[in-house]
Amino acid sequence: MVFRSCWKSRHKNSCGPTPCWIRSGLAALLWLYVTHFACGSGALGETKNVVQKDAEFDVTYNDTVTSENQTIYAFNHTVSRNKTEGVRVSVDVLSHGFESPILFVVRQKQAVLSFQVPLILRGLYQRKYPYNHVGRTLCQPLTRAASETQYFFVDVSTLSSQGTNYQLRVSRVESFTLQTDKKFTFTASPSQPQYFKYVFPDGVDTVIVKVNSDMTFPCSVMSVQDIQCPVYDLDNNVAFIGMYQTMTKKGAITVQRKDFPSNSFYVVVVVKTEDEACGGPLRFYPLRPDELIDAGNRSKVVDVIVSPAIKSEVYVMGMLFCLGIFLTFYLLTLLVACLENRRANKKREVFQNPEDTSPAETGKTVASPYEYGSFADNGSTISSEALTDSATSTDNNYGYMGQEPFKRRPILNHLHHIAIRLERSLDSVGRSRQESLSSVEEDDYDTLDDINSDKNIVRTKKFLCVSDLARKDKRILSKKYQIYFWNIATIAVFYALPVVQLVITYQTVVNVTGNQDICFYNFLCAHPLGALSAFNNILSNLGYVMLGLLFLLIVLKRDIVHNRALVRNDVNALECGIPKHFGLFYAMGTALMMEGLLSACYHVCPNYTNFQFDTSFMYMIAGLCMLKLYQKRHPDINASAYTAYACLAAVIFFSVLGVVFGKGNTVFWIIFSVIHILATLLLSTQLYYMGRWRLDSGVLRRMVYIIYTDSIRQCSGPMYIDRMVLLVMGNIVNWSLAAYGLIVRPNDFASYLLAIAICNLLLYFAFYIIMKLRSGEKIQCLALVCILFTAVVWGFALYFFFQGLSTWQKTPAESREHNRDCILLSFFDDHDIWHFLSSIAMFGSFLVLLTMDDDLDSVQRDKILVF
Repeated sequence: MVFRSCWKSRHKNSCGPTPCWIRSGLAALLWLYVTHFACGSGALGETKNVVQKDAEFDVTYNDTVTSENQTIYAFNHTVSRNKTEGVRVSVDVLSHGFESPILFVVRQKQAVLSFQVPLILRGLYQRKYPYNHVGRTLCQPLTRAASETQYFFVDVSTLSSQGTNYQLRVSRVESFTLQTDKKFTFTASPSQPQYFKYVFPDGVDTVIVKVNSDMTFPCSVMSVQDIQCPVYDLDNNVAFIGMYQTMTKKGAITVQRKDFPSNSFYVVVVVKTEDEACGGPLRFYPLRPDELIDAGNRSKVVDVIVSPAIKSEVYVMGMLFCLGIFLTFYLLTLLVACLENRRANKKREVFQNPEDTSPAETGKTVASPYEYGSFADNGSTISSEALTDSATSTDNNYGYMGQEPFKRRPILNHLHHIAIRLERSLDSVGRSRQESLSSVEEDDYDTLDDINSDKNIVRTKKFLCVSDLARKDKRILSKKYQIYFWNIATIAVFYALPVVQLVITYQTVVNVTGNQDICFYNFLCAHPLGALSAFNNILSNLGYVMLGLLFLLIVLKRDIVHNRALVRNDVNALECGIPKHFGLFYAMGTALMMEGLLSACYHVCPNYTNFQFDTSFMYMIAGLCMLKLYQKRHPDINASAYTAYACLAAVIFFSVLGVVFGKGNTVFWIIFSVIHILATLLLSTQLYYMGRWRLDSGVLRRMVYIIYTDSIRQCSGPMYIDRMVLLVMGNIVNWSLAAYGLIVRPNDFASYLLAIAICNLLLYFAFYIIMKLRSGEKIQCLALVCILFTAVVWGFALYFFFQGLSTWQKTPAESREHNRDCILLSFFDDHDIWHFLSSIAMFGSFLVLLTMDDDLDSVQRDKILVF
C-alpha cells in the first residue's frame, strides 16, 4: 500500500537502528491512525506524510501540522527502580482556530495519554472554556529492574487543511517525589494540573497531606490516588478514583498505608474551571449554546507538605485521658457521698442519744439532721419511731434532780398519748402506701364540680404555698412522672437505631466513593480508626454518656433513701420540703446519655442533613429542665409526659422544616415567627392563671372585659406581680428572638431554635434563684458550689464552641478554611474540648436542679411560697 511504503522509506532515512518490536508495533498503530484521518477527510486515496523525529528533553520544538502531514517525536530515558523521575509534556498552540484542534497522543510502554489543543473544559450548564496552553505529567509505570531504558512517542496530527503552528516541550520533573515534612511549592491551572509521588518511609503507617494556598480562588481539587495508569488529573475525571476534596486556601487528607498496597501514592492538584463549588460567583449564562467563554487567568500557587500522623500511643493516651476525666467524677461523687453519710450518721447518733451529749454539756444547740442534704441522703433520715423513742426517753428522764426521781407531770402524759396516736395514724398512712399503684389513676380525682370550684379558689389565691399545689395523692403523681422516663427511653430506642444505621451508611459511602466533601470534619485534626474518619470527635462524646449514667445513679440513691423514709413514715418526707418526684430526673439523665450517643453519630459524618441528630436531645434536655423547675413548686399542675413530648416533637418537626426549607425562605420565617409569638402568648396565659382558663370562642370577649374592668375602670395592677414580671420578661425575649429570625433569617435554623430554648431556660432559672433568695430561703453550700462551678465551666465551654472549626452553612471548601490543628495531646481539637466541658456543665446543671432546694427539707410545705 501507499501508506506502508511511504512510512518505510522515511523510516529508513531518519530513524536509524530501532528494535524490531518497536518498528512492527509502530507500523500497525500508524496505519490505523492514518486510515482514520483519511476516512474522516473523505480522501481515501490521498497520501498522508508521517514524519518521525528523534527528540530530546528540555528542548522546545516549533512546528506546523496540517491534515496532510503527521509528526512523531521519539523520546527515550532511563528509569531507575530506586529513583522516580517525572516527565512533563507542555504544548502551546499559537493559532486560534477552534474548529479543527490538534490531537496529541503520547504512547508509553504501559499507557496512552491523549488530549487536544485547544483543550475544551466544560463547566455548569455546559459552559465551554478553551485553553491553548496545556501541560500534562506522564504516568510513570513501575519497573522491577534496577535500571531500564524506556521509549515513548508523541504523535501530533490534525484534520485542519490549514497549517497550525504549535510548540512542544518535554522536560523532566526533578522534584517529582515529595519528601516528608518538606514544603513543596508549584503552580497549577485547569489545563495544567500537577501531581507528585509520595512513598511511605519505614515506620510510618499514616500521614496527613496538607495543601495550602494564599489565594482563595480559583477553586481547586486535591486528590490522593494509587500508583496506577492513567492518572485522573482533569476537572472532569479527578473524582473517578481515590480520595478527593475541593479547597480554597486549605485542604488536608489523612492517608493510611493499608489503603495503598504499593506503599506509595500520587498527590494530585487540579484547578476547576469555575468557582461555584467553592462558594464563588457563577459566570453569566452564554447566549449561544456553543459559545466559548474566555476563562482568563486561573493559575494558582499551591504549597503541599506531607507529615506523619500521630502514632498508636497517642490514641491510647487520648482514650485514657478521656476515661480518666470522667471517672474522676465518679470518685468525687463517692467521696462526697461517704462524707455526707458519715456526717449524717454522727448527727443521728447525737439526736438518738441526747443523754450522752446534751446541749447543756456542750453549751451548743444540736442542729437537726434535716438541715443537711447530700447526694447520698436527702435529709429525711429520722423516722417517727426515733422521735417517739427520743420523746419517751426524755420523758422518762425528765425531772431527775440529783438522786431523787421527779414524778411525771400530767401534761407530759397527755403529750405522750398524742405521740402514740400520731404514730398509729402514720402507721395507717404507711400501710395505705403499700397498695398497688395500678389501682390508682389520676382520673379518679377532681371529677366533681365542687372539686373544680375548690381548685379555682385555691389556685387563684394571691399568695400560694406549695401545700396548695401538692394536694394530689403522691402515688398518682409518682406514677404520672415516671411516665417521663419510660417515654423517653422508648423514644431513644426508636430514634437511635435508624440514626446508627444511617450514619454507618454515610461512612460507607465516604469510604467507597472517596468524596470527602460529604462530611464536614476538621481535617487538620481528624484521626481515623478503622472505618471511622474522625475517631477523636466521637470519643470526646463519652462524657455525656458516663456523666448521664452517674446522674442516674445519684438520683436512684436519692430515690431509694426517700422511699425508705416514706416506709418509716418520716414526718419530713411526708409533710416537709419540696415534694420529691424523680421521674423527670431519670428522664434528664437518660436524655444526657442519648445526647452523647447521637452527637457521636452526628460526628461520624457531620453535615447539614444529619445535624438534627446532634440537636434533638438538646431540645429534650432544655424542655425537661424547664419542666423540672416548674414542677418543683407546681407538682399538681405540671404538664403530663404525653403533652410535653408532643410539644417537643413539634419543635423537632419545625427544626427539620427549617433546615430543609428555611434557608432564605421569607414565607417560612413569617409563618414560624407568628407561631412562635402565639405559642408564647398561650403559654404565658397558662402560667399566669395556673391553668384555670379556657381557650374557646369566648376567650376574646373575656379578655376585653378583664382589661376594661381591671385596667380602665378600676386602674388596678396585676394580681400576681411576680408571675407578671417573669412573663413580661419572657415575652420581651421571645418577641425579640422572633423579630431577629424574621429580619436576619439565619442559615443555621437548628441552632437558632436551640438558642430560643436555652434563653428561656436561663431566664426561668435566674427568676427562680432570685425569687428563692427574695423569699428568705437559703442555698446550701453544696448547691452553691455546683452553681459556681457550673457557671465557670459553661463559660469556658462556650468559648471553645464558638471557635467554629467547621460549618456546613458554607461549602465544604469554605468550611475547611476554618480547620485548625489539634490543641490537646495532639489528639483533640477545640470542638472536642467543647464536648468535654459541655458534658461536665450539663451534669453540673442537673446537680443544681437536684440540690438547690435541699434547704427546705425540714420546712413545712404551707410555709414554702410558690413562684
